[in-house]
Amino acid sequence: MLTSARNEFAGKVTAIHPGAVNDEVELTLAGGDRIVAMITRESTKYLDLKTGSEALALIKAPWVILSKPDAGIKFSTRNRLDGTVKAVKPGAVNAEIEVSLKGGETLAAIITQESVQALGLTAGSQVVAIFKASHVIIGVKA
Repeated sequence: MLTSARNEFAGKVTAIHPGAVNDEVELTLAGGDRIVAMITRESTKYLDLKTGSEALALIKAPWVILSKPDAGIKFSTRNRLDGTVKAVKPGAVNAEIEVSLKGGETLAAIITQESVQALGLTAGSQVVAIFKASHVIIGVKA
């Protein structure tokens, strides 16, 4: 499968919390990191998702927000992954930040150069990658 999403994570469905319209699907990656997605009940059925199923989580890099672990802010986002900046790739306006997650996966975020400077991001910086459950797309192999 080829997609434009910079972040593609394979894992197992470890929980499905059904709702009237949307289901909350928890995917656990091989290294132990967990990603929560909010998808329609129709999608859960169509993808035949069940606890123990293999699935993919897709997250576009611009949907990822980076914060310092000690920022003193609480966020309403379901997904908060701790990691270390692996690389900062500056552009004219934005930068791509590669984050090594504690479980061994690499996550990409696209943030402004201004944010890179404000957060003082360099290789080795500790960060928290934050993204909404509704920004996670779940897929399965056909």
